[in-house]
Amino acid sequence: MAERPRSGGPVRVTAAGARQPSLTDVAGVAGVSHMTVSRVINGTGPVRPETRARVLAAIEELGYRPNSAARALVTGRTGTLGVVALESNLYGPASTLYGIENAAREAGYAITISSVSRPGRSSIADAVENLRRQAVEGIIVIAPHVSAGRALEAAPADFPVVAVGGGDTAPVPVISVDQRDGARRATEHLLALGHRTVWHVAGPEDWLEARERELGWRETLERHGVAVPKVIRGDWSSRSGYEAGRSLAKERDLDAVFAGNDQMALGLLRAFAEAGISVPRDVRVAGFDDVPEAAYFTPPLTTVRQDFIEVGRRTFGLLAGRMDGGDRHARALVVPELIVRESTGPR
Repeated sequence: MAERPRSGGPVRVTAAGARQPSLTDVAGVAGVSHMTVSRVINGTGPVRPETRARVLAAIEELGYRPNSAARALVTGRTGTLGVVALESNLYGPASTLYGIENAAREAGYAITISSVSRPGRSSIADAVENLRRQAVEGIIVIAPHVSAGRALEAAPADFPVVAVGGGDTAPVPVISVDQRDGARRATEHLLALGHRTVWHVAGPEDWLEARERELGWRETLERHGVAVPKVIRGDWSSRSGYEAGRSLAKERDLDAVFAGNDQMALGLLRAFAEAGISVPRDVRVAGFDDVPEAAYFTPPLTTVRQDFIEVGRRTFGLLAGRMDGGDRHARALVVPELIVRESTGPR
């Protein structure tokens, strides 16, 4: 059964399948023209405060929801942002996406995601174009791979695009965690404990973050004038960390390891335990990411924490700047934090 408004005009009907209230319905309840309602909804013209209050009250009473397509035609805004994301369940990319979604939601935007399985030039270009066809207001590309960074060279100059990662040469605004600084912090921490050097289990070479973390580790050792051991290469997985740990357990001078992420550090801990190597008594271990489980490893893991909520906020800020015609070459870094736990504790 229909609810009758005070004005006697059209109403919202609550029965299943009933017609949804229209802009004209709102106008009838508020006692104004439909153009006045449109101005209130779209913010396109002056409306007296008391009239605006009546329109908003009518909208709430009827449960009116503006047609997003029609509103976009009037305002030129869809309230939607596009995100090009890698199909991955890895902690970093997934947490980056969460941080972006959180920031967009706080700003009143919805997110449309276009996933790519292989971050090549054509796949990312296709994803960007697909999102543009959906009338998003701007696009964020999560670009942790070297190939994804190169693909940004084809980003449209006439459309707001920003990248999370993407490298120093990307022709779009870039936000990233200072991976090199995080690696420096972990390596400095281990050296300060009196170790002769620090071994490194690195991530895949085609990941920009892995390259930056390895570079930060190497530069720190060279700055201190200590030997730089050979890099052990993993693929971010605990399995690859375990295999690296089995190899490292054979090294006679091993006493400190910096793993490129926490999952590989977990594999290291398992391999060392099987080899009878005690952490931290015999070898100290540090990781990177501070996954939620890191505090519950055996022993709890010293690691580098990335603030993905801040990454999301800064990313949205860069995109908002681009949507307002800002600098295409803006750069921003989020500083990571070293979290010290028992894996680098007293012996």
